[in-house]
Amino acid sequence: MANLVLLHGLGANGRVWSSWPQTNHAPDLAGHGTAAPLPSYTFAALAAAVAADLPVRRDVVLIGHSLGGVVALELASGRYDVTVNRVVALGVKVTWTADDLGRANALAQKPVAWFDTRDEAAARFLKVSGLQGLVDPAEPVVDHGLREEDGRWRLAMDPATFGVGAPDLAALIAASQADVVLARGERDPMNSDAELHALHDQVVTLPGLGHNAQVEDPLAVAVLIR
Repeated sequence: MANLVLLHGLGANGRVWSSWPQTNHAPDLAGHGTAAPLPSYTFAALAAAVAADLPVRRDVVLIGHSLGGVVALELASGRYDVTVNRVVALGVKVTWTADDLGRANALAQKPVAWFDTRDEAAARFLKVSGLQGLVDPAEPVVDHGLREEDGRWRLAMDPATFGVGAPDLAALIAASQADVVLARGERDPMNSDAELHALHDQVVTLPGLGHNAQVEDPLAVAVLIR
């Protein structure tokens, strides 16, 4: 039986998979949740950090959302002593403009923002993670994404993670030693059917779902591992 590993997107954390219907390993990516930050963020560094803490290293199936999808593809390259059988990369942003990269780099340079109340910090977490309107502010994924110090609140996320850059998806797919499926919610603005089909021949569009399809309908995403 394959070992399922679930990788969250930028700004979220491993608790985002709490409603997942199967037993799994869902780590926090470096700089998120309780995972230690990195001196600098690259897809290779993020993948190496995941690989270092994997409880299993063979017959792995990876489902990665957004940033996690890119990290999953990197892990499937065979460079991390992890044998990956299948990758489902969900909701990965395909096209990056100079403006997109400029905004991301500007966010990466900003200092940590502090909030006077948990409610304010929770609202910011939900916006950054794309979970606004999908997750109740009282859910564990929100608490796991916040830190309280001396009566003030901040996101647990290291702002520098915004600077990870744009992935070379074509190269990552070509280098993968695993079966790869690119998936997207039908209403996801981060990508299009045409963009995914231009990259790969195994593409699944999930009707009626958005960028966080794994939260909106876990079962619709779970079937893609088969």
